Amino acid sequence: MSRRPARLVASALALAVTAGGLAACGDDKESGDAKSITVWSLEDVADRVEKTKAIIADFTAKTGVKVELVPVNEDQFPSLIASNAAAGKLPDVVGSVPLAGIQTLSANELLDPSANGEIVDSLGKGTFSARALELTSSDGKQLAVPSDGWGQLLLYRKDLFDKAGLTAPDTYDKITAAAAALNKGGMAGITAATAPGDVFTQQTFEHVALANGCQLTDDSGAVTLTTPNCVEAFRFYGDLMNKYSVKGAQDVDTTRATYFTGKAAMLIWSPFILDELAGLRKDAMPTCPQCKSDPTFLAKNSGFVTAIKGPNGTEPAQYGEISSWAVLDGASETPAKQFVEYMLNEGYPRWFGIAPEGKFPVRKGTADDPQKFLTAWNSSKAGVDTQKPLSDIYGPDVLKTLQSSPDTFQRWGLQQGQGKLVGAILGELPVPKALADVVAGKTTADAAAARAQKDVEAAKAGVK
Repeated sequence: MSRRPARLVASALALAVTAGGLAACGDDKESGDAKSITVWSLEDVADRVEKTKAIIADFTAKTGVKVELVPVNEDQFPSLIASNAAAGKLPDVVGSVPLAGIQTLSANELLDPSANGEIVDSLGKGTFSARALELTSSDGKQLAVPSDGWGQLLLYRKDLFDKAGLTAPDTYDKITAAAAALNKGGMAGITAATAPGDVFTQQTFEHVALANGCQLTDDSGAVTLTTPNCVEAFRFYGDLMNKYSVKGAQDVDTTRATYFTGKAAMLIWSPFILDELAGLRKDAMPTCPQCKSDPTFLAKNSGFVTAIKGPNGTEPAQYGEISSWAVLDGASETPAKQFVEYMLNEGYPRWFGIAPEGKFPVRKGTADDPQKFLTAWNSSKAGVDTQKPLSDIYGPDVLKTLQSSPDTFQRWGLQQGQGKLVGAILGELPVPKALADVVAGKTTADAAAARAQKDVEAAKAGVK
């Protein structure tokens, strides 16, 4: 169940580095053997570690650079990076670090933007998703090297939509109409996260809010959750969950289970569901009535919406997470840069092939072959107990939509330079807590937005 939507790295890291008041180790780090580097990776599941080691062995054989791989549990990463920074013993490279984590590392001057920018330039800026580069940059500096990403999806039952004469639910109005029409006979119109203490709820609501042009802050850093765009997002989400969804607090497991049993017409989840939806994981098999004779029934009869649009939104938007490689301050720069370039070039297909259902390559190809890595992704095998290329299960239109999704990724606060605030609210979750009362029908959207505004402003005041 690793690498699911709820990730706490950024919030915990923000707390750790803020509490410790850390500075970069810089020149205090021991230089060591220039032909040996230490790499931390947040991909710590056993089979992924072994696959990473195999990629590293080939890198070493090619370059002579020895790599000490240290798999790090994402919950332990904040305290480990904090203690190592304090001791002047940072690793040379960190990998699979989420966006808010990169922003927080940057705020505490633990990154080497110069080295990371040189890597991107060497590989070719034009070979990367422009949005991925934007989300991993600040003030003209390339903070990290974006590697892969996943974006929130809205899954819907195409068979039920076709029967009811409904079109793809890619706007607020279409989602509401479909939820109302299909919420009957033991079928929920939609299921999505509502648990107030769950980061998954934050991510799901943020996806919906971004669609309506609702931002956490403006460019000056002022909190903007009481704007009409945000109030409408609270109202829409609250009404949808209150009227057409499953009662009680819903989380990452219950929402998936409801859809997998065939009791929901729509679901908001991450693309990590793609292998499970196709029956490739024994620990999370679809159990709908039709699935007994055909485990791929839901995969065949599900449609996927990436970016959606609300009435106040200027363009369709999608919540997305980008994982990055980053050379840290004080690293053995030349071999560290060689390593990251290798992981984004020769070793890249094997890297995103570790979990292609949730690792969409944000470097699309090379200057000579602009589609090289997208083509490789198409044939990457997904699944655990059974492995198949996603292209064997989902049609080319679905894959093309998923591949292009990083180009529409957005995130609260990061593009406004509020990475530390993002980390803080992921720890305290003021927005899901305010949203829960709207979902339960206990308060209005205006009141919930005002409460969230007040709590986020308090969190911002505590961020140094």
